[in-house]
Amino acid sequence: MKAMILAAGKGTRVRPITYTVPKPMIPILQKPVMEFLLELLRQHGFTEVMVNVSHLANEIESYFRDGQRFGVNIAYSFEGRIVDGQLVGEALGSAGGIRRVQDFNCFFDDTFIVLCGDALIDLDLTAAVKFHREQGAIATVVTKSMPREAVSSYGVVVADEQGRIQTFQEKPSVAEALSTTINTGIYILEPEVIDYIPQNQKFDLGSQLFPRLVEMGAPFYAIDMDFEWVDIGKVPDYWQAIRGVLLGEIKNVEIPGTQVAPGIYTGLNVAVNWDKVDIEGPVYIGGMTHIEDGARIVGPTMIGPNCWVCSGATVNNSIIFDYSRLGPKVRLVDKLVFGRYCVDKDGAAIDVQAAALDWLITDSRQSPPHYEPEQRTALAQLLIGE
Repeated sequence: MKAMILAAGKGTRVRPITYTVPKPMIPILQKPVMEFLLELLRQHGFTEVMVNVSHLANEIESYFRDGQRFGVNIAYSFEGRIVDGQLVGEALGSAGGIRRVQDFNCFFDDTFIVLCGDALIDLDLTAAVKFHREQGAIATVVTKSMPREAVSSYGVVVADEQGRIQTFQEKPSVAEALSTTINTGIYILEPEVIDYIPQNQKFDLGSQLFPRLVEMGAPFYAIDMDFEWVDIGKVPDYWQAIRGVLLGEIKNVEIPGTQVAPGIYTGLNVAVNWDKVDIEGPVYIGGMTHIEDGARIVGPTMIGPNCWVCSGATVNNSIIFDYSRLGPKVRLVDKLVFGRYCVDKDGAAIDVQAAALDWLITDSRQSPPHYEPEQRTALAQLLIGE
């Protein structure tokens, strides 16, 4: 069976991570989110997978290659052009990307599934396809109920008792939302639905194709399912996803490494004197990371591989990406550190280099910077911690 993973977006709401990491490659404790999707597809017999790519396409293609080591076959559809010898992404939208693949060589010849490349899901795809076929649907959206205050971030679906979609609203305001049933970005489609997507132009499934299907009275259905679905569309979502894994709330993701103490997991060759640091789980520490004596780490916290946490530093309820050096007595609470950026749990970012704080959070591969006295520590706590 065939599937398509939508992986061409720029991920603007997940910046600064997506400046250098495409959304499907964002790691969930060192494993790209798209890898979980491939595992799910394989489990349900979807072994031919098309992936549309654009922004940072090489990062995705060089990791997944042809899919052999993941038990599937993968091909890529690049959306963009070359300018002055450089690839420039020009994404065609979720529907436009599907049309481009079909126009190339009629890849979709039977019922197929479409997944967004930026969500963790644990769904019975087989049951969803069964429902779709029983209804004689041309398209089916997998839906899920959400709190009303969250609906403005998603497409809202209104369906009758048989599941036939009556209205499709793309990201309405809370006041205008006609239901709290939202589109999860998981679709089962028939090849003929592609005929309603215009050629060679940007076109979106949620905001353009689906309302068109409703207007036409096409057999367009929703199936509301109870399943694990963790959207990683924004930085706060990602922060919550990592917390959920560490706290055991997300069941289909195992914490990697070795459990060295209750709730404390490490990768290979972590340099730490356990008697001289204060660590409260759940915590994951990546391989080849050095935790100096006197550091304090409070979970849920993830510290990536090849990091260096200096003496007196505190990391509390935070995510630290690989190759980060945290200076002495730095206090990080509810923060995400990615390269030169320190981001709070609401997504607001400080560029530590632009703020002349690059002595505070640096690349661990560089020589240790010179730290000045206590006034810098006080400034760091004011700007970075609480």
